[in-house]
Amino acid sequence: MWFTRISIKYPVFTIMMMLCFLVLGLASWQRMHVEEFPDVDFPFVVVHTTYAGASPEIVESEITEKLEDQINTISGLKSVISISNEGISTVIAEFNLDVDSSVAAQEVRDKIAPVSSQFRDEIDDPIINRYDPSAGAVMSVVFESKQMNMRELSSYVDQQLIPQLRTVSGVGRVNLQGETERQIRIEVDPLRLQSYGIGINQVMQSLQSENVQIPAGTLKQGNKELVVEIQAKVRQPADFNNLIVSNLNGVPIRLGQVAEVADRTAEQESSAYLNGETALSVDILRNSDANVIATIDNLYKRLDEIKTQLPSGMSLTVVTDTSKGIRNSIKDVARTIVEGAVLAVLIVLLFLGSFRSTIITGLTLPIALFGTLTVVWAMGFSINMMTLLALSLSIGLLIDDAIVVRENIVRHADMGKDHVTAAIEGTQEIGLAVLATTLTIVAVFLPVAFMGGIIGRFFYQFGVTVSAAVLISMFVSFTLDPMLSAHWAEKKDKHANKKPSVITRFFQWTSNQLDRLNAVYAKVLKWALRFRFVTMMIAVGSLIGAFALAGLIGTEFVPIPDKGEAVVKFETPVDSSLQYTNAKLLQVEKILREFPEVRNTYGVVNAVNDQGKNHASIKVSLTPRQERDKSLIELTNDFRDRISHVAGIKITSVASADESVSGGQKPILISIKGPDLKELQKISDRFMTEISKIEGLVDLESSLGEPKPTLSIEINRQIASDLGLSVNQIATALRPLIAGDNVTTWEDEDGENYDVNIRLSEQDRSRPSDLQQLYFSGNASSAQNGTTQNTLANSTQNSTLSNNSASALIPFSAVATMEETLGASQINRRDLTREILVEANTAGRPAGDIGRDIENLQKTFDLPAGYSFSTQGANADMAESAGYAMTAITLSIVFIYIVLGSQFNSFIHPAAIMMALPLSLIGVFLALFLFNSTLNIFSIIGIIMLMGLVTKNAILLIDFIKKAMDHGMSRHEAILEAGQTRLRPILMTTCAMVMGMVPLALGLGEGGEQSAPMAHAVIGGLITSALLTLIVVPVFFTYLEDLKNFSSRVFRKIIS
Repeated sequence: MWFTRISIKYPVFTIMMMLCFLVLGLASWQRMHVEEFPDVDFPFVVVHTTYAGASPEIVESEITEKLEDQINTISGLKSVISISNEGISTVIAEFNLDVDSSVAAQEVRDKIAPVSSQFRDEIDDPIINRYDPSAGAVMSVVFESKQMNMRELSSYVDQQLIPQLRTVSGVGRVNLQGETERQIRIEVDPLRLQSYGIGINQVMQSLQSENVQIPAGTLKQGNKELVVEIQAKVRQPADFNNLIVSNLNGVPIRLGQVAEVADRTAEQESSAYLNGETALSVDILRNSDANVIATIDNLYKRLDEIKTQLPSGMSLTVVTDTSKGIRNSIKDVARTIVEGAVLAVLIVLLFLGSFRSTIITGLTLPIALFGTLTVVWAMGFSINMMTLLALSLSIGLLIDDAIVVRENIVRHADMGKDHVTAAIEGTQEIGLAVLATTLTIVAVFLPVAFMGGIIGRFFYQFGVTVSAAVLISMFVSFTLDPMLSAHWAEKKDKHANKKPSVITRFFQWTSNQLDRLNAVYAKVLKWALRFRFVTMMIAVGSLIGAFALAGLIGTEFVPIPDKGEAVVKFETPVDSSLQYTNAKLLQVEKILREFPEVRNTYGVVNAVNDQGKNHASIKVSLTPRQERDKSLIELTNDFRDRISHVAGIKITSVASADESVSGGQKPILISIKGPDLKELQKISDRFMTEISKIEGLVDLESSLGEPKPTLSIEINRQIASDLGLSVNQIATALRPLIAGDNVTTWEDEDGENYDVNIRLSEQDRSRPSDLQQLYFSGNASSAQNGTTQNTLANSTQNSTLSNNSASALIPFSAVATMEETLGASQINRRDLTREILVEANTAGRPAGDIGRDIENLQKTFDLPAGYSFSTQGANADMAESAGYAMTAITLSIVFIYIVLGSQFNSFIHPAAIMMALPLSLIGVFLALFLFNSTLNIFSIIGIIMLMGLVTKNAILLIDFIKKAMDHGMSRHEAILEAGQTRLRPILMTTCAMVMGMVPLALGLGEGGEQSAPMAHAVIGGLITSALLTLIVVPVFFTYLEDLKNFSSRVFRKIIS
């Protein structure tokens, strides 16, 4: 090859070119940012809308359905999913993959703007975000103080520290957990309001209009201007008592006469605990397009600055840092690359028995790795699990071409040729075969790079990285290796009569053993050629047995990594108070801390991503994997067993804290769709009863949840109208009394603002009978005259309860009837239709196996007309990914055939080489079975990788056979000669690739269980394929040759 000749002729140029690879690769490594997974643009848009105090049914009708109708008209939309909870609506719009998420978010924003402008005043403006699968907190910080109480600490953190954290680059939101906020509480007395004939709206209006600071313009005096301001801000909380809210017969009625004003704390909505102690926690979420590592590095810098500002006795502790798991995973994969490289080089040394040959061959590794990093950086990729995994799997591949080239050059040198001639002719002889093997690997991985779906986006960088690595490796093998072989030749031993060293004797012994193995192989190959049919039957039988074994191998989407963190989630009864849930959380935390493997616990009630005062979650940090005997799965099962005995709670999830792939969903997710919620409830109850019998299902729950007690109020429109009241007037007055309303703010002497909240006292809003004591004022005379007080309904300057002389006080019970019912705690919708999601975790069985049992159950389950099942979650992702993987495998096989057909100029000979493909599956299924691995997306990628690897050995074998036959050797002799000549390089390359993947297969690092099945599949397939290729492929080649000769004779007879 011409570049081989140039490299040998200009050795300095070759060395400089290799140095260029190293320098560029090192520079690229330093410039690339680090992240766990590739930066994939998820075409999802999430719309959050808050309607405080509203039931799920009202949220659905008033917000969710209206937003869905608008979003559904956007082009490129794939599906619309919504969740209506108490007080909040969440609508998730999924778009086709070719739609940019930022463009989709803007389209959603434009579509819902007309609808959101017509929402009731109590409904907050919708918040639109692009979807992020890792939307949880990237960091949680707990603040403690020995000198401040919780209210003072909450105020200091909220006012002084959170603004500093929000300005950190990459930070999206900062949420306080467990805070006790200072609040000026105005608790109105309904009986006093009734006695004075004053309405709640009148009180609210007074607070808003009296506690103000209004600019009144400027006074000009010549060249001077004087700014005029009306200063009417309340100075002290007690001064609110003196605000005039009404005037009765010329006597002012002050706020203190109808309400109690107190400087207290707001009702606590959430709580946080660190190791059982009350804590004030700050959860920090990143922007959807921010890098986790960079964001957390920036946060640590800011926290170091904050530490210097903290008052005496105050401290902060970082309890959650998601970058630790990412850094450890990256570090572990990088370590496996180094370990695999060392093992691969040792194998080369063992087979070649020469330090010089090992150095020449081993230099390919660092040069190819750094060269690949240059390509990775130039493509805009990052250092992530996919690119590093590609490099770790490529270790054996990178040294493979160099082994074959060097071994062939040494063989030519042993023939008596000078080193330059041996380097040129040895490389040229094997060059086309090496080129074909490299192109087959590229042909395999390019389809992987362009797989469809979200999973294809993740593996795009993987496929491109492997393709770039093998191409660079081939170039180095064709340039550096021949140059070093020509100019750095083995020296003849001047001390031939001297007793050889221990190392030399060991190498000689290894060489002798390989020669003996070669002789044994020659006998086996002769037997196989003699009994061709028996040989093929043994191969076919082994393949059938392997497929039978495949039925015993479990399936799942992605293995659960052990990163030393677990999450325990549970619910208390739906009407539980925050205090009750806190007590149960402390009880569960205490049980968890009894395990010796638990380092600390961090519990939160009513978290941002798990809302509800009856929802508790505990993040459990474990000791490192090397320091404990039990795996994460075993510990989560133990956790579940222990806390299942706690009364008053329902366990919803005990699982790994890693949500990078699952997005926080449980692996088992079944959707039941239909129009009627009550019927859906009945179906889900029956279905959950049936699937609970399936082995391996745990933490089973329904999205509908436990029905929530609801006080349903019916307004008698006729009576209300006769009394001069409308439904809207009644609701407008009732809502702030029960739900409360922040009507204004109060500024303290330090310039900090606090909410002023108006509400009934807690004892006046605890029972349904309390509402019957409320009185409204209507205008009976105007109603009887056929007119209504429209100004009352449309103007905040008037009140439902008024001291108008023509008004009459009307008891609430006169216009309304109340009934306690049970309402839904959550309503899910998919594609404009209601649904119930049945979710579950798995224990002891792979999710795919459980999914098949559920599918069988669905086929026999009786569903009413208009209702249907659909599989969601990990099993749906697995089915989708398997389809894309099968397409990639099919394309790989087609591309391999095209490359081989072009290389051998034959339609038949490529079939002999491709015989190695099914033979590799024997080892794949056997290895997965023995290592107790599953068939998942990683092991499937390993199988695709095998498509390219196993053909390498067959190409080397068939290429030599063809060349020997072209030189006049008989077919039988050519096969025996090829087998004996190629045995050593085939065994060497196979062992090098296997040893290069052993560290990955062991999965010793943090989270190594996730990628280990890929190495298991590759190692098993390589070993069986290498052994069977050496025997079965030559036999199959003879059958193809016989077929070729027979068809040629028949064709000649037909022509003649």
